[in-house]
Amino acid sequence: MTKLTLHHLEESRSQRALWLLEELGVDYEFKRYSRTKAGRAPKELRDVHPLGKSPVVTNGDDVIAESGALVEYLLDTFGEGRFRPAADSDEWRTYRFFMHFAEGSMMPPLLVKLITGRLRKAIPLLGRMIASQIDGAFTDPENQRHLEFVESALEGRQWLAGELSGADIMMSFPVMAALSRAGVEGSFPNVSAYVSSIEARPAYTRALDRGGPLFHD
Repeated sequence: MTKLTLHHLEESRSQRALWLLEELGVDYEFKRYSRTKAGRAPKELRDVHPLGKSPVVTNGDDVIAESGALVEYLLDTFGEGRFRPAADSDEWRTYRFFMHFAEGSMMPPLLVKLITGRLRKAIPLLGRMIASQIDGAFTDPENQRHLEFVESALEGRQWLAGELSGADIMMSFPVMAALSRAGVEGSFPNVSAYVSSIEARPAYTRALDRGGPLFHD
């Protein structure tokens, strides 16, 4: 019998799939891939999926890529109603919004911030000038606005859609990435408490122990 397998790239958004698998208590195989010296996924991942990225889950003939699609697949297949609000409820609409907001809105400026950080190192003088202009005009204001929005959404609640859900799985990575990036001003007590709630989950701890740290020090 073919076992569900998570193809996990170190220091990546794949950590979210690993956390969800641990929450679901699914029996799965774990294959870890190291990044190249350039920080990219290795070519071996292209043997699993043509995009050559992680996370990817294989389960028999099913090959599922893209974090949001993968979270939905795992909940469809193994969730048994867990980690989703009741359909057509207000919480369901919030859940669906944050499932898409995580990658559609919050991640793009974080990726730009990663690129500008590398630009500063690659071309010290000119790179710093270009990166500072990009970050000042776009990246930092967007990251700030997104954190302010999440801070407001978490007012009076521990989780984004009532109970712990796939939306929190999806949002965990960009929220932590945004807090770790320079250029964000002020404090975000609700977001900080949210991160603490995530880190307090035994399944999240197991995922970190197995998958390694989220970000490179």
